[in-house]
Amino acid sequence: MATPGEKLAESLEVLKQLQESGIVAIKTADLSRVHRERLLKNNFIREVMKGWYLSVPADEQAGDSTSWYAAYWPFCAGYLKDRYNVSYCISAEQSLQIHSGNWTVPQQLIIRSADGPNGNTPLPFGTSLFTMKSSLPTAAEIIAVQGIRMLSLASSLIHCSPATFNRNPTDTRTALAMIRDSSDVLGLLLDGGHSTVAGRLAGAFRNIGQDKIADEIVKTMQAAGYAIRETDPFESASPMQFDVRGTSPYATRIKLMWKGMRDVVIRNFPKAPGLPQNHEAYMKLVEDIYVTDAYHSLSIEKYRVSPELIERVRSGEWDLEKNEGDKKQKDAMAARGYWQATQKVRESIKRILNNDNPGVVADQDHAGWYRELFAPSVIANILKPSDLAGYRSNQVFIGQSKHVPLNTVAVRDAMPILFELLQTEPEASVRAVLGHFIFVYIHPYMDGNGRMGRFLMNAMLASGGYPWTVIPVEERKRYMESLEKASVGQDIEAFSVFLAYLVAEGLKGTPVANIHKV
Repeated sequence: MATPGEKLAESLEVLKQLQESGIVAIKTADLSRVHRERLLKNNFIREVMKGWYLSVPADEQAGDSTSWYAAYWPFCAGYLKDRYNVSYCISAEQSLQIHSGNWTVPQQLIIRSADGPNGNTPLPFGTSLFTMKSSLPTAAEIIAVQGIRMLSLASSLIHCSPATFNRNPTDTRTALAMIRDSSDVLGLLLDGGHSTVAGRLAGAFRNIGQDKIADEIVKTMQAAGYAIRETDPFESASPMQFDVRGTSPYATRIKLMWKGMRDVVIRNFPKAPGLPQNHEAYMKLVEDIYVTDAYHSLSIEKYRVSPELIERVRSGEWDLEKNEGDKKQKDAMAARGYWQATQKVRESIKRILNNDNPGVVADQDHAGWYRELFAPSVIANILKPSDLAGYRSNQVFIGQSKHVPLNTVAVRDAMPILFELLQTEPEASVRAVLGHFIFVYIHPYMDGNGRMGRFLMNAMLASGGYPWTVIPVEERKRYMESLEKASVGQDIEAFSVFLAYLVAEGLKGTPVANIHKV
């Protein structure tokens, strides 16, 4: 007779086969009753809605939304295909967001379907699907992206509501910037007789500096006999003008977020003291705060690191070769990596204090910070050597966050833009706050993004003479929630206020006079 362990292994093998076949949305028919009940009992699957399940880590705690947010889009793709086949598409507004590179998990995903009744389907953690019984656009206007049927870019711009332009200006401007030529939208405008929409889109293109497209829309619609009145649907001028069309939406989004958020940061932040004249005194302050910084930064990432362990690493008592406990301990590897990375960051700060462009320094040096951060784990065989290769080659998700970090191709589009912005930004406070935020928004590495983001923040703070700033582990919730607001809602206010408070407190305790005299 099979043991309970053997029976569970048999059920896990069935689950593994489903996963390998690409099935994320597991329906009742995919598993026998015995396998389903066994996997549910042992927390390897969870019910999403009646008759539908999701695979989750067995040790994931109740109330942890990470697995759901990570699986949201593939789950919806599988469920909607099974429910409606090709007789559905998501709303124009949500289509537009995805075209612009925004895969944030929505509170409610609106579905148009000729086959479905009007109604709301509750999903985990307050999310839902709302189905509207509605005829669909022509097949030519619908495309599939990652299994989700949505309107094409041009159709999304034409069919989205006027309120979209102000409710989601970053998404909308990003989408507009992807249009290469007026012909991309004119065919649909003319065939649909959309004279009012044409006037709105002409005004929107002119708002982002695309006068040629705006003029061609107006003139062509008029030539076809339509009376057209151009109106700007945005409430404010674009924070930037677009000279190049059809560029990566991810690069465009990063620029728009930066331009749109920088004034908020400047408004909230204390004035920069300026580069210190006494470099040795400044670097001594950086060295003195190391133990506190390492403890809190590693604790935020949930490593069990004590000040004693940090001191052992710093003093050289930590020994990878002779101490088997050190060799195997993940926390010790993290502590050693943090120490080594901090030495590299200090070298970068010295360059910045010597008036090197901080954005150029960060661009040139950040890969070295990352290598040192994880080198001990590679040497101890906890990580593979290829983990030091650089930017990630797989998708990554952030625990309990609705924000979906950029895909691997987009990372390579966005990171050069981040460093370009750091190089040209005149305000140290903006370099620090938005440098940190945009870095973790992109999430370029498989691991270590939070620590790397805080290293970048402190290097940029140094460029304005601000003190090295520690984010206390006791403030982890506020820290993470403010980053979530910025990532999901494009609201940088809470994050900038939070960091400004910590920096201001640091300035109170810093002997500024000592570092501003030789």
